[in-house]
Amino acid sequence: MSHDEEISNRSENRPFEDILRQYVERRTVLKGGLATAVASMSGFSGLAFADDDDDDDDDEGVGRRRRSRLMNFEPVKVADGNGAVPVISEDYEYQVLIPWGDPIVPSGPAYSYPPSAEDQKYQIGIGHDGMTYFPMSRRGDDDDDDEDGRRRGSNRHGMLAINHEFGRNSTILDRGVARNGADNQPLSLEDVRASQHAHGVSVVEIKKIRGKWQTVESQRARRIHVNTPVTFSGPVAGNPLLQTPAGNAPLGTVNNCSNGHTPWGTYLTCEENFNGYFGANDPSWAPTPEQDRYGFSAGGFGYGWQTFDDRFDLSNASYMNEENRFGWVVEIDPMNPDQTPVKRTAMGRFKHEGVALAVGRGKRVVAYMGDDQRFDYIYKFVSAGNWKRMRRQGKSPLDEGTLYVARFDADGTGEWLELSMNNPALAFFGSDANILTYARLAADTVGATPMDRPEWTTVAPDGSVYCTLTNNSLRTVADAANPLAPNADGHIVRWKDSKRFTGTTFEWDIFILAKDTHSTEESFSDPDGLYADPDGRLFIQTDGGQKDGLNNQLVIADTKTKEIRRLFTGVTGDEITGVTMTPDRRTLFINTQHPGNGDPALTNFPAPTDGATRPRDCTFVIRRKNGGIIGS
Repeated sequence: MSHDEEISNRSENRPFEDILRQYVERRTVLKGGLATAVASMSGFSGLAFADDDDDDDDDEGVGRRRRSRLMNFEPVKVADGNGAVPVISEDYEYQVLIPWGDPIVPSGPAYSYPPSAEDQKYQIGIGHDGMTYFPMSRRGDDDDDDEDGRRRGSNRHGMLAINHEFGRNSTILDRGVARNGADNQPLSLEDVRASQHAHGVSVVEIKKIRGKWQTVESQRARRIHVNTPVTFSGPVAGNPLLQTPAGNAPLGTVNNCSNGHTPWGTYLTCEENFNGYFGANDPSWAPTPEQDRYGFSAGGFGYGWQTFDDRFDLSNASYMNEENRFGWVVEIDPMNPDQTPVKRTAMGRFKHEGVALAVGRGKRVVAYMGDDQRFDYIYKFVSAGNWKRMRRQGKSPLDEGTLYVARFDADGTGEWLELSMNNPALAFFGSDANILTYARLAADTVGATPMDRPEWTTVAPDGSVYCTLTNNSLRTVADAANPLAPNADGHIVRWKDSKRFTGTTFEWDIFILAKDTHSTEESFSDPDGLYADPDGRLFIQTDGGQKDGLNNQLVIADTKTKEIRRLFTGVTGDEITGVTMTPDRRTLFINTQHPGNGDPALTNFPAPTDGATRPRDCTFVIRRKNGGIIGS
């Protein structure tokens, strides 16, 4: 999304002591104890959670399992991947599933355009993004040995939890094709509700029937959107920072980008560009320093929700702090439709792209997260204890632990800097609740390394962690971890933590610079989605301007040889994102987001080409024609 390319970090890592002192003077805050900070995890069904081995030796598992050649499929050529319909390797095939507006159960309201607010509550949302397949039949529990998160359930029947990042008013409300402007503004509360209900998360039950995947009637299927009741847990729960003078109950999740899942079988959805849905009706309103650091503005991204929904009006004093209720990681149980989504505040508040999970030394959960904006940071969370033991004690491993932010040093080492009241540099914040709510300011203060838009993270079985840095055309000074200035095409950084994920030091290197691929047939730019499989492949999805007119794409890299092959290309104007697999890794799910940027003159996919029908975000179900492992 273009708003990720804006800059909210103007600190150059200068301390924000003055800003926080002003904040403490303006508002009364409760001083918490040593409440800890947490982060979350971006795993995928089919991805074994990297586990601890109680020593510091590196795993050799990938090396033992690697064949002499990981990728034996015929790649898509650059010249073929630039049209209005997708192109896939000749060794693979795909099926379209759950396009925007389809009912979440077959008996629900059928798609019609534009959708009504009431129908959209029971239909697939727009802006398909991160997702996880949760297999049916055998669901792992705390006494299982299935700590790798795969749960080895059904490869033909499961729950699919999928994020809906964003949809422009121009598309949802049928306002033409302009991205912003007065012609795109909502004209009523009904318009606002239709837009709000298209955002959030869908949980659907899917099954392979006679060779084709489809949704089925389900008591578990549900939509979670901007007006769904939610609750808070962790160090900030109950804090005045999350309370409004109006006393309105917490509702909703928005701009749900990437994702993760836990070894206990829940889904983690991440709120990214939440700031853009707020605006100000009072022309005299100006952002506080804290709001400015998170990118709040009077116009937002042009959604205009504040015109008819007071809780999104930053100038309405009755709803002060409503904006603090967004920017968190949200935990959802895909098997329990009655569960209230929980915002896990110990994981910090920033523009979460996603979360990648490892199980570290002492069976502690460790999560890696990117804050997707130019010059923002990479974070990690380590739970306070053994995740199984914590759950047996009635505690969430995501509520107690420590949040860190990364500093990358020029010698190829780095340090995880603690973001809590244990760090003397943060004493002026006054409480862990303040630190977690304004994690960006805390990270500025301790001297984290500003990165080139940190996106998805993924953990490989050998303990390596990868993170995509999509681009940063405004960088003027290069550094070791961001070696290009400007960085128009992005890169991928990787590191390995000490003490099996739980240590505070790491060693790192640049896995690949996208520009170095441009002289090859395997060219790609703007890496975004990411997944490391158990055999040593790295699945890379793109979101941005590809070279030679190529559409956005899915490429696969051998992490040892760095050989790259293109498996799939999308349609004109889209983004390829979201990646999850069945436990046997023979079925892959990915998404096209904002095909044609909503313009039917560019593409009508998944409808037949007619130059008039609105394109619709949708999921692709991909399999190898010979039934082999995806990527092979």
